Order: sequence, then C-alpha cells, then structure tokens
Amino acid sequence: MTRYLVGIDNGSQSSKVTIFDERGGVVAEGRVPLRPNHTPAPGVVEHPDDDLWDSIAAACRAAMAAFRGDPSDIVGVGLCTIRFCRAVLRADGSLAQPVMSWMDARVGRPFVAEHDDVAFVTTSSGYVTHRLTGAFRDTAANYQGSWPIDTDTRRWSTDEAPYGATGLDRSQLFELVDPGAVLGAVTDEAAAATGLPAGLPVVATANDKAVEALGCGLLDPTTLLVSLGTYIAGMSVGARNIREATDFWTNFGAEPGRWLYESGGIRRGMWTVSWFRDLLGPEAAAAAEAAGERVEDRLNREAALVPPGSDGLLTVLDWLAPTDVPYRKGSILGFDGRQGRAHVYRSILEGIAMTTRHRADAMGAELGTRYERVVVSGGGSSSELVMQIMADVFQVPTIRVVGDSAAGRGAAICAAVATGVHPSFDAAVTAMVVERDRFAPVAANAAVYDALRAVHADVTAHTDAIYQRTAAVVG
Repeated sequence: MTRYLVGIDNGSQSSKVTIFDERGGVVAEGRVPLRPNHTPAPGVVEHPDDDLWDSIAAACRAAMAAFRGDPSDIVGVGLCTIRFCRAVLRADGSLAQPVMSWMDARVGRPFVAEHDDVAFVTTSSGYVTHRLTGAFRDTAANYQGSWPIDTDTRRWSTDEAPYGATGLDRSQLFELVDPGAVLGAVTDEAAAATGLPAGLPVVATANDKAVEALGCGLLDPTTLLVSLGTYIAGMSVGARNIREATDFWTNFGAEPGRWLYESGGIRRGMWTVSWFRDLLGPEAAAAAEAAGERVEDRLNREAALVPPGSDGLLTVLDWLAPTDVPYRKGSILGFDGRQGRAHVYRSILEGIAMTTRHRADAMGAELGTRYERVVVSGGGSSSELVMQIMADVFQVPTIRVVGDSAAGRGAAICAAVATGVHPSFDAAVTAMVVERDRFAPVAANAAVYDALRAVHADVTAHTDAIYQRTAAVVG
C-alpha cells in the first residue's frame, strides 16, 4: 500500500496544498490566492475576514478533488503557515478580529486587547490548528518575536518578566508542541470544509522559512539555502541557539534540537524582477505570448547572451529602505549606451546574487562555516540563468530539488515522521527530497563577479549622501 501525506503551505501570496506519496512524489495539488491585505490605518495590515482559513480550506478541496487515490491511504497532514502573524480569538476559538499580517506594526509591540471578548492570542498556525482539530495547541517553532517564550526550551517562559514585556497572560496562550508532534485530528466540521478525511492526524511543523529549508533537504551546516521570494535570504542550520549574533538571526528549526540561521535579506527581492517585467508593458507580454512563451522566458533568453557584469551596469536593491536609513533608495548605475532591457534584467539578477553572497559570507564568517553548496528555491530557481549566475557568484555548485513547493514538502516530511512513514527526519529527507540538477561555476564568469562584488558592496557608501539630499527635496 502506498501511503500519502498532505503538506499545507500557507504563504504570503497564496495557500498551497500538495499531496505527496511517501517517496516525495507529487500526486495532487491545490492553490488559492490570498485576497489583498486590508490596511484601514497606518501600521495596520490585516488578512481580510477569514481569508487564511477560507483559502486553506479551498486549496484542500482542490487538492482532494485532484487526488486519484484512496483517501483512506492518506495518513497525515503537516501544517505550515506564514510566520510572525498574530490571531486574536474568542473563547470558542473564533476570530475576535482579522488576523494580523507579519507586516502589521502591532505584532512587534506588546499586545493590547482591542475587544472585550479576547480569550486567546496565537499565531496563524495556532488558529488554523484550532479550525482543523478543535484543539488549542500550536507548534512551538512558529513563535519568535514578541512572545514570552524560552527559546532554549521551546516552551512558555517560567519567568514573569517576559509576560509583562509582551502584554500577554499565560492563560491566553496555547499549549506548545515540537515539530513532528501530532496537534490533533481533523474534525467532522473541518472535513466537510476541506475535503480531508475526518480523523486524519494534523502534525506540527515550524515557521514557513524553517519548513521550506527542511523541504529543500537542509540538514548539513555546510549547505546554504537561498530562498528567492519577495524577501530573499540565505539560510543554514545548526544545533546551537545563538542569541547575540550580529550578521544573522537565529530562528527555530523544523526539527527538534535544530536551529535555522538567517542572513540579512533583500526586501522586495524577486518583486524587483516582477516590477521590471511589468514595466515592459502589454506589448512585451503580447509579443511573448505570440511566441508561445512568458515575458520572463524571453528576458532570460536575451540576458543569457549578455556578458557577466552586464557591460558595466550595477543594480543595488534597496527599493524598500531600512528603518535606520529611511532615505536610502535602490540604484541602477553605469548606463553608457551599450545596454538594453536584457542588460537591465541581467543586472537585477546579478545584484540579487551579489547581495545575497555578501550577506551569506558575513553569516558564515560569524558561524565559522564555509558553505560548500547552495540550494536555490522559490520561483526564480526555475530559471537556468538565475541558477548559473548564483553558481558563478557563490563559486560553488548550485542545486535545484525536484518539485516547486518546498514548504509543502517540508510539512509533509514532518507528517511522515509523526505517523511513522519514515523513522526519522534524516530518513524522511533522504527519501522525499530528490536533487533535480546542479550548476557548476564557470571560472571566467566567477572571476568577473569576484572583482565586481567589492565594487557592488561599496555603492551605498557613495549614494547614501546623494539620496539623503534628494529625499529632503522630493521625499
């Protein structure tokens, strides 16, 4: 009998549900986009109505409708949701107000009740767990930030001070379990809403980045994961809870006893690629469609013909300024008449790779780790040009794994361990994460990028003063 596992991946843009077999093969999928965030006031960013649950339920129904196997052969579901969200619940587990996005200013401040009927404060995973199982239980590995949690024990603090600092009372908090533990079972009501079998075990995972790392097979400290999303960061794993790092931050990993280290990131990372694509307008989209390809495919093909270094064009990706230097802006420097749209596109990709290398090197130096390979995930990894640029900039092999839902696969791995499909996280990763291909660095290209990285890293030291002056004039 083939056993199947469901991975729920509730991301920033959509909810994705994937059904895997026990070897990691994808057998059915469902994807439902999230609605635009509701922003009724400055600093308030909410998921409208009950959008997180509604999208997850709809994606589950779509995946189950596409599943051609016997539902009784599905043995578990792993739940992964967006990190840093906050859900405020009534005593019956219903929402007292819309779920706060990770971008909402309130999630980083001490909690202040905005309604008289508040009974619980939890994460998005805690809320969805309750909707699926009826239990007031959550994964410990999705609590980072303004919570009274002891990050060493992964349990609520026994010290009173963190409760006062976060504005939370112990009675308002869910029971915590580790990744790979069973949270509860799908209720009849949840089964009717999702199409999942009633009684199916729901398994704890972690925060979405840690689950993505697990789904990419990140178990070795010498492997770096580069996640190409709206926010781009380098990630590695280890067994130490490092509290006072300066060039990375430590988060819970998706396996008990393992920690996720995250380098400084690029905000609006792959957003920049989409921005440039859309800037080309409907004519470019129509021309690509007429040729039977996407605009990105055409740009990748054209940019592959541009030499490394984009004929002197440098892109610095500060489109969203850091809070400590609010005047900083992004730059595209070096136009001299040789460049066209392919140069701009390649320069954006090179800027992403060089910035990520710079920040990953800083993290590796502080950890005392030299990265020997880079796994690349996210939609950008589908581009062979992106993969080659990453290999040339990092000067190590870059790897893609089979499948495009790394967080969903990581969630299914947790479910596989909890239900005994695989005896350990290592065994589950070995069985369910398969290398698709790898790209070796080209020595001549790597030499160009090696020289350019020092120039690229120095750009903001020269442009900050300029942007500070222009901000005073035009904002």
